[in-house]
Amino acid sequence: MKYIETLREGERVGEIYLCKTKQTALTKAGKPYESLILQDKTGTLDAKIWDPNSQGIDEFEALDYIDVVGDVTSFQGALQLNVKRIRKVREGEYDPKEYLPVSEKDIDQMYQELIEFIQGMKNPYLKKLCSSFFLEDKEFKKRFQFHSAAKNVHHGFVGGLLEHTLSVTKLCNYYIQAYPMLHRDLLLTAAMFHDIGKLEELSTFPENDYTDSGQLLGHIIIGVEQVGERIRTIPGFPEQLSNELKHCILSHHGELEYGSPKKPAIAEAVALSFADNTDAKMQTMKEALASGEGNNGWLGYNRLFESNIRKTSEE
Repeated sequence: MKYIETLREGERVGEIYLCKTKQTALTKAGKPYESLILQDKTGTLDAKIWDPNSQGIDEFEALDYIDVVGDVTSFQGALQLNVKRIRKVREGEYDPKEYLPVSEKDIDQMYQELIEFIQGMKNPYLKKLCSSFFLEDKEFKKRFQFHSAAKNVHHGFVGGLLEHTLSVTKLCNYYIQAYPMLHRDLLLTAAMFHDIGKLEELSTFPENDYTDSGQLLGHIIIGVEQVGERIRTIPGFPEQLSNELKHCILSHHGELEYGSPKKPAIAEAVALSFADNTDAKMQTMKEALASGEGNNGWLGYNRLFESNIRKTSEE
C-alpha cells in the first residue's frame, strides 16, 4: 500500500483510501465539482473530482472506502489529488486499521498498566468501582481501548482515550509521591474516569465526530452521570467519597471558561486538573511539531498556546 505521507507531486496513484469528507462545489465558471478529503493512518489528502459525471466515477458517500486512481499535483504549496476514477470497495477488500490514525504505543500494554493501578488500590469501594468498568465490563473495555480522546486538538486517534488516560494517571501517581497529603485511590480513580464521558461525546471511528449528547451535555456531565449510575450499584458506597470523586471529574478542566461546571475545591481536583492540562498540551505540542516536520523555523500561531511556536534547537 502507498501511504499518503509518502506521496509526491507527479505520481499516479491507484490505492484504496477512506473518504473522510465529500462536498459538492462550483468552479468560478459555475461548473460543479466534488471536493474530497482522503485518509489513511498516515494522514489526509485533499482530492478533487473535476468532472463528477464522467465514466469511471462510481456512486459513493463520505466515510466509504474507495479505490481511487488519480494524479498527485500541488496547489498553494500542498499536495492535491486530481481524481480520474473511483470505485466503491466492498468489505473485505481493505483493513480498517490501515486507514485510521492509531496510537504509536502498544494498546494492550497500556491497558495492562492501567489495570495494575487498580489492582494496587486499598479502598474497597473505589477498587470495586474501577474494576466494574475496566475489568468486568467487556463492552466498555473494547470501546475504551479503541476510542479517541478528541475530534482533533490532541489524542484524536485510535487508542487516544486510553493513552491520554494512562498518561494523566501516571502524572497523578507522581503527584501522590511528591505530595503525600493527596488521597491516592481517590486521585487515581478520578484520573481514570475524568474523560470517560468521551465514549458518548464522540462517535466511534471512522466518523469520530460530536454526537447529539456530546453537543448538548459534553463529556464532563456525561462522565459524572455514568460514574454516578455505577456507584449506585455498589452497596454502602460512601456518599462523601462519591461527591469528592464527582467533584474531581466536574472540575478537571480547571476553569469555568474551559467548560468545567465547578472549579477545583479539593487537593485531588487541583492535581487532576494540572495533570490533564499538562498531558493535553504536551501532546498538542508534539502533534503540532510533527505536522511541521522538515521545517526548523517558526511554525506559526497555535490557538491552544496562543503563541507562535517552533521546534527547539538540537545544539
